[in-house]
Amino acid sequence: MPFFRKTKYKILLFLSLLVVISQTTLAQEADVSRLRISLLTCSPGEELYSTFGHSALRVIDSNAVSDMVYNYGTFDFNDPKFYQKFIRGKLMYYLNVEQYQEFIFEYAVTNRSITEQVIDLTAEERQRIRTALNENLKEENKFYLYDFFLDNCTTRLRDLIEQNKTPAPVFLPVMDTSTTFRNAIHLYLDSNRQVWSKLGIDLLLGAPCDAVMTVRQQAFLPDNLMKMFDAVPNTRIVQQKKMVVELQEGKESDFELSPTLIFSLVLLFYILLAFFASRLTVFKNILAGFDYLLFAATGLLGCLFIFMMVGTDHIMTKQNYNILWAVPFNIIAAFYVQSSRRRAVLYFLCNAILQGLLLLSWSFLPQELNFSLIPVTILLLFRSIAIWRSGNIKMKYKNAERNTVQ
Repeated sequence: MPFFRKTKYKILLFLSLLVVISQTTLAQEADVSRLRISLLTCSPGEELYSTFGHSALRVIDSNAVSDMVYNYGTFDFNDPKFYQKFIRGKLMYYLNVEQYQEFIFEYAVTNRSITEQVIDLTAEERQRIRTALNENLKEENKFYLYDFFLDNCTTRLRDLIEQNKTPAPVFLPVMDTSTTFRNAIHLYLDSNRQVWSKLGIDLLLGAPCDAVMTVRQQAFLPDNLMKMFDAVPNTRIVQQKKMVVELQEGKESDFELSPTLIFSLVLLFYILLAFFASRLTVFKNILAGFDYLLFAATGLLGCLFIFMMVGTDHIMTKQNYNILWAVPFNIIAAFYVQSSRRRAVLYFLCNAILQGLLLLSWSFLPQELNFSLIPVTILLLFRSIAIWRSGNIKMKYKNAERNTVQ
């Protein structure tokens, strides 16, 4: 009996060891890669290029003792055709990889926080993602045509997770479902008090920017993708979330004169100048000089809008309704602000009618025009009417003189 009892214990011990060994082996087979993958979301910075934040992917490999950050937001500033490519929408971005410590140091010194979300993935999914990243690092694959709204450093990470996680995460909206692309970027520009940058962006971006975003398109902003990861329904996609770089309390932005105030003051200046010009001849020539500058400047802007619409690959600069006040023909009309020719007089009458209709339909256009442009449009209406009346009087006077001579 003692023999059988000892044998029984040995068998039980042996079976227990087999179970432990098998479970350990299965666990090692299931996660032989020893990988951890995290989404890094960087807060907005003070400069325009950093106003909307940034996203990158952190990959920790315990086997290789490496901690790397994969960044799709890299471009070659030293490219001799950098500005030409940037303006025409042909600038290529590429995937870059760097040490994690180097990455976070850059954001720490510029006082930008970084939030890390460890993504809940199986060993196979983590391996697939790293394989895809390394494949994209190859010289023939790493470049892509950057589009701020539709294909950027954040949307690339969204797509990567969707393609390699099973089942693919279903994202919920993190903004109002009626939010447009323009509304979304305005939130960041207003938050950073970048009123002049907001005006410049509104000048260049046309009606496509006023399209309502789909849920997936909301993820073009880094903060939105982070919130979407937190809000995935029915399944957990974030294992752990923490702030790896804290945001230090900074100083308030300096006061900046708004475009609305500046343009309103210009309008007031014009009204006063026109008042004095009606009484003193010397002011008439000064007023004519300012009229030349006004119509030449708006005409040049109109030409720029035409170029951005037809001469570039930017999708969001198409169908730009700013061309209704910045009429390209103004660049020619600028030379006829004192003319009494019938065609010139008729042009300014047509332009006055156009500006009047634009003001009446301001809130109903397919494109949201910047509010600060209303004083500019009123000024163009005001001066077009004045030049038309002056030219019309001169034309009638010349006709009367011609008839008298005959």
